[in-house]
Amino acid sequence: MRKISAIGIGVGDPEHLTVQAVRLLNETDVFFVLDKGSEKQDLVGLRQEILDRFVERPGYRVVRAPDPERDRTPADYRKAVADWHRLRTDVYETMIGSLGPDERGAFLVWGDPALYDSTCALLDAVLERGNVEFEYEVVPGVSSVAALTSRHRTTMNQIGRPVLITTGRRLEAGWPADADDVFVMLDAQCTFSRFVDAGLEIYWGAYLGTPDELLRSGPLTAELAAEIRDVRASARSRKGWIMDIYHLRRPAPRAS
Repeated sequence: MRKISAIGIGVGDPEHLTVQAVRLLNETDVFFVLDKGSEKQDLVGLRQEILDRFVERPGYRVVRAPDPERDRTPADYRKAVADWHRLRTDVYETMIGSLGPDERGAFLVWGDPALYDSTCALLDAVLERGNVEFEYEVVPGVSSVAALTSRHRTTMNQIGRPVLITTGRRLEAGWPADADDVFVMLDAQCTFSRFVDAGLEIYWGAYLGTPDELLRSGPLTAELAAEIRDVRASARSRKGWIMDIYHLRRPAPRAS
């Protein structure tokens, strides 16, 4: 039976890898990599750096395939994502099918496979098709949420208060009910600007765990919001891509 591992590799620092992840890297015959084009070669380069640093067994292979294009400004967001996932499922099925019957393959998953990542869903979709048989396991990694809070030396939650992890698209509808701490991912529109001078604090980070890491934090004023937008736009223009996340906090009233 073919075996597949979805290994969380953290968000940019090779030292984010767990001992479990390193063990499985050294049991893997074939590593699968989706190539996102020349602008994002940093992401491929980090994966190769991890293999060079931690894999001691000789003879492993790296199989690359182009990541299917995705409509970034669709009229129907859910349909666009579903179409993109179908194309990715085709790619996954082909790559996994290239394994020998008793070989182990691995996908090196940015961050943690459980948080805004499609790897597990795509593996399930391949299994549902019934054309390729395999077993798979998931290895947790350091998520962008964990990396952000550690870099800012803060916490996800306040005592007894709920936490929400959401997207910029969802935050556009307004501040979520019954949430004092909101982590926002996938927000190219800098939706935090809508909440300027609302008594919130912001903790923002981009390229976390990499040499290009950027951090900003403080009360969410118009000045800080503008600074983050400018820094973000400049970084994206310079590198051609950006991965960022931010935490909005509504401080709980102090006990009298």
